Amino acid sequence: MRAPLIAILAAATIGAIADPPTFRGYSESAARAQRELESRFRAIPEPQRMRSAMQRLAARPHHVGSAYGKENAEWIAAQFRSYGWDTQVERFDVLFPTPKERILELVAPTTYRARLEEPVVASDPTSDQRVEQLPTYNAYSGEGDVTGPLVYVNYGLPSDYEELDRQGVSVKGAIVIARYGMSWRGIKPKVAAEHGAIGCIIYSDPRDDGYQQGDVFPEGEWRNPTGVQRGSVMDMPVRAGDPLTPGVGATPEAKRLAVKDAEVIMKIPVLPISYGDAQPLLAALRGPIATESWRGGLPITYRLGPGPARVHLKMTFNWDLKPLYDVVAKLRGSTYPDEWIVRGNHHDAWVNGAEDPISGLVPELEEARALGELVKQGWRPKRTIVYAAWDGEEPALLGSTEWVEAHRDELTRKAVAYINTDGNGRGFLDAGGSHSLEKFVNEVIRDVEDPETKLSVWKRSQLYRVRFGSEDSRRDARTRADLRLDALGSGSDFTPFLQHAGVATLSLGFGGEDGGGIYHSIYDDFYWYTRFSDTSFVYGKALAQTVGTMVMRLADAELLPFAFTNLAETANGYLTELQKLRDSRAEQIAERVRQLDEGVFAATSDPRRPTVAPRRDSTPPHLNFAGVQNAIDDLRRAADDYEAVVAKAQANDGAALARASIATVNARLIQAERAMTNPAGLPTRPWYKHLLYAPGLYTGYGVKTMPAAREAIERGRWDEANVELGRIAVALDAEAALVRTAKDALDAALR
Repeated sequence: MRAPLIAILAAATIGAIADPPTFRGYSESAARAQRELESRFRAIPEPQRMRSAMQRLAARPHHVGSAYGKENAEWIAAQFRSYGWDTQVERFDVLFPTPKERILELVAPTTYRARLEEPVVASDPTSDQRVEQLPTYNAYSGEGDVTGPLVYVNYGLPSDYEELDRQGVSVKGAIVIARYGMSWRGIKPKVAAEHGAIGCIIYSDPRDDGYQQGDVFPEGEWRNPTGVQRGSVMDMPVRAGDPLTPGVGATPEAKRLAVKDAEVIMKIPVLPISYGDAQPLLAALRGPIATESWRGGLPITYRLGPGPARVHLKMTFNWDLKPLYDVVAKLRGSTYPDEWIVRGNHHDAWVNGAEDPISGLVPELEEARALGELVKQGWRPKRTIVYAAWDGEEPALLGSTEWVEAHRDELTRKAVAYINTDGNGRGFLDAGGSHSLEKFVNEVIRDVEDPETKLSVWKRSQLYRVRFGSEDSRRDARTRADLRLDALGSGSDFTPFLQHAGVATLSLGFGGEDGGGIYHSIYDDFYWYTRFSDTSFVYGKALAQTVGTMVMRLADAELLPFAFTNLAETANGYLTELQKLRDSRAEQIAERVRQLDEGVFAATSDPRRPTVAPRRDSTPPHLNFAGVQNAIDDLRRAADDYEAVVAKAQANDGAALARASIATVNARLIQAERAMTNPAGLPTRPWYKHLLYAPGLYTGYGVKTMPAAREAIERGRWDEANVELGRIAVALDAEAALVRTAKDALDAALR
């Protein structure tokens, strides 16, 4: 996206929205001082320093257990110390398998042996580091030596298998080939195995990630015919972190499971390949022709199979423990040292990882340097600030999860909020997180300038949503005071903080104007990033300014800037979605019953394939949404009452905030996110404890809101859905009660 679009956005007509009030949680005098301090902070980060740091950190491959990964951790720690931070490197020992054998070959009706290699690009100086590069593979794949018919399963989603059923195509005893996209990669082998497949191949199709999107690397930013997306296929929707130490930090004394007992490791062999290697396999398929939505961008006829194509897949691994190194730096708070603002980005990569993750790490380092400079000038944060560079994010959120599990009791007492980044690009701010922080995010991003348009980050995001959002998004952007935060699923280091420990969380990053065709390949390096992404690092500076401002404003607030009206509104929207989902399921079931009763279902024209009839599901009973609705209404009233007292506190230039002792109020607010967790966790996956946000069992990174009830309705488990609706109501009631205690404590402090 370039200047013409920017001009269109800048010229868009938007309904007037009032400017935000003085900083929430600050008296007028404190806000003036804070505004001046933040202005000084935002002038310090330097794009050239970020460029130099990226060149250093991405100079060699630095995956978990690698020599350069350890060197990077030590270098990052030295940087933090040079900025004046108290810094430690914490080691954990985790299971990180690497491949011994990788074989993929077409054995009938013709033969082809997959290259399984990304070639050196002459113009890319780090693409030739063969000795240190991890090969192309999926971590936590199962082992196996299997041969079978090949079946094309589109994206490998549960709905794709429903289409295969309609076509009379079975994957039992077959090896499936799925294209990347539309879900997290680990869902594809999980669903395949549940349908009886014996192996899974995942490839990047050029329709989604290749020449149909634009010029391919090295001429352009998109994936070339030999590029491969590495990645983990551990069943992270069940739990994140080290597979062998569930729920506890992977310290030397931790009790470990046997590898065979780790339920999150895939049971079938899985292998990622390029579209260059995929084409001969797909071209050998016969059987039904794929529907238009299943056809990719290769110059072949896309067919489903099975046969006559048969493939041989062999995967074996070294099942080793590897050390990982989390870098954790602290600036001790002057007034509330036991209240922590935590901020993190990971430092490990699949290979050189300039875009993922170093583009998000170098702004973090500049934030830390800038905060250190302010300390040298006499500033001291009221609350303790903790900056972390996590190791082991790529395989399974290892470093952050093990740290959270090892420090969970301390985090429960002390953590105010966690702010995450994971890479950065050029374009618009993407923000997700806890909706109790939605007003706070909107306040901050009004104060940061977008480097390309010179509008505020908030205004550019608003204009983009008005121009390109969905109908609901356009309406909200025009009329709502706050831009909405996305709900968080999984896929980055925020997961253990939010969904396991119940810490209020944000995840932020710029992007949308650059492609990602080198994702998890050897070409994600300094050469690619400085030619095709944030080439001048001005969005790196914008990210440092945005996140650093948030950290400072949280650290110095007299009253922590949580607000709960948007949370209540958002929860009400989730409930409406559940009600519509129940009605939709009822309609689907009624239609299936009609088809069965009337014999109206399609028979296949091929006598070798069975006729597929729809299932007769149980009719949905009454679901008790009333309890959740009552709890949301109670939360809304409690949130409104709390806002009234906050307004009272901020009246008369917030003089009451300056003189009142509100430590008790802040202690209540810190626990607000915890109130929406349940110690028993979600059904079948107790590691996930948040009842409002979780990754979906069959979406992976994608969020499911009110997840246990939603997934029970989706699967027709009506009794379970009612139980889970009851648990959600209890959690929201607890949240409303906590908000009331905060309101009462604030009211008392103001007297």
